[in-house]
Amino acid sequence: MSPSVKAFFDTATNTVSYVVRDPQGAACAIVDSVLDFDHASGRTDTASADAVIAHVQAENLTVQWILETHVHADHLSAAPYLQEQLGGQIGIGNQITTVQDTFGKVFNEGTEFQRDGSQFDRLFGDGDSFHIGQLRADVMHTPGHTPACMTYVIGDAAFVGDTLFMPDFGTARCDFPGGSARDLFQSIQRILSLPDDTRIFVGHDYKAPGREEFAWETTVGAQKARNIHVGADRDEKSFVEMRRARDATLGMPKLILPSLQVNMRAGHMPEPDEQGDVMLKLPVNKL
Repeated sequence: MSPSVKAFFDTATNTVSYVVRDPQGAACAIVDSVLDFDHASGRTDTASADAVIAHVQAENLTVQWILETHVHADHLSAAPYLQEQLGGQIGIGNQITTVQDTFGKVFNEGTEFQRDGSQFDRLFGDGDSFHIGQLRADVMHTPGHTPACMTYVIGDAAFVGDTLFMPDFGTARCDFPGGSARDLFQSIQRILSLPDDTRIFVGHDYKAPGREEFAWETTVGAQKARNIHVGADRDEKSFVEMRRARDATLGMPKLILPSLQVNMRAGHMPEPDEQGDVMLKLPVNKL
């Protein structure tokens, strides 16, 4: 089956969110939602999420799943807000516990922060499957960018998060805690083993030099032939060398500190203090 896919591009973070619909019914899933966040003021806004909500309501869709491909470091998730407005279960890969353990220490969260993934409704393992209406979805563990990255293969479409970008932009960085260029290469090979006509939907686009428009849909065949980092049968050794050299030149995403604290909690803010104020931490020299 071929799901109907509606994309929402957030220009502030270059993130693409998706509403994935069963073509034979009204059931849908939302993939990688965005909660708008102004870093300078510390204020949140729901404009991006509200656009998704408006589409779901206009099409009379029923949200069954709110899916995260991984714990994002460049934007905050709107999953709890969407769940409150539309329903659905929040799902992520079961290696979220590894990420929670790592960043629970970075942010000195203490024992009150649960590191068992219980903030999410469903933890997926490699090879798990679920349904969106009559549409089958299969889960593929694709670590490398982070230890918990998942690819959701839904009908003839694969939602790869940050693992792959458009062919002219390449692949994800691997220098965050728990990342691995070797793991990423192997994960990408799994994705590229899908049929060539499988549609690939990426989690971000940064409009590679020479391209005038943002884009987020490609195919397995196009990635195999033209991806500048892994295409044309590039071997693992040269990929790892390239990825490590490139990652060494990259700065941290501007929203990494608020994003990690919120997203490892399934999009929830930390618990308010005694005055009812919500605070995010700013660890110094930790990343």
